[in-house]
Amino acid sequence: MKVILRSDLDNLGKRGDICDVADGYARNFLLPKGLAIKATDGAVSQAASMRRARDLRDAQDRGAAEEVARALVPKVITIKAKAGAGGRLFGSVTTADIVEAVETQTGVVLDRRKLHLDEPIKAVGPHAVQVKLHTDVEFPVNLDIVAN
Repeated sequence: MKVILRSDLDNLGKRGDICDVADGYARNFLLPKGLAIKATDGAVSQAASMRRARDLRDAQDRGAAEEVARALVPKVITIKAKAGAGGRLFGSVTTADIVEAVETQTGVVLDRRKLHLDEPIKAVGPHAVQVKLHTDVEFPVNLDIVAN
């Protein structure tokens, strides 16, 4: 069955895409939850306008993400944390701590879910944290963890 997606779905497509899915998947999941509509001639033209709006919004989001990346990449964010002997932290520096420090030092507001930490930061010194604001925009934020 051909359907037009009304929202972005992982492993299927983005809003406005026309997808060919199994009849049962469409009848039992996509259509009742309002995630898709059946592809008719009128709906196909509506899907084209949905795709144009999505592409325009995506271009604006990408531009904003690149602007944030240009502002944050050259800066080093300093975070003070309590540390013991040998530079080991009492606790760890989390994504929430990083977002708060970035906002106070640069004025840029980030979402903590966009930061990627392989493991919590538990030592003083320089660290780099990857930030993915857009599917095409990923950049490192340089941190300097100092003992308080």
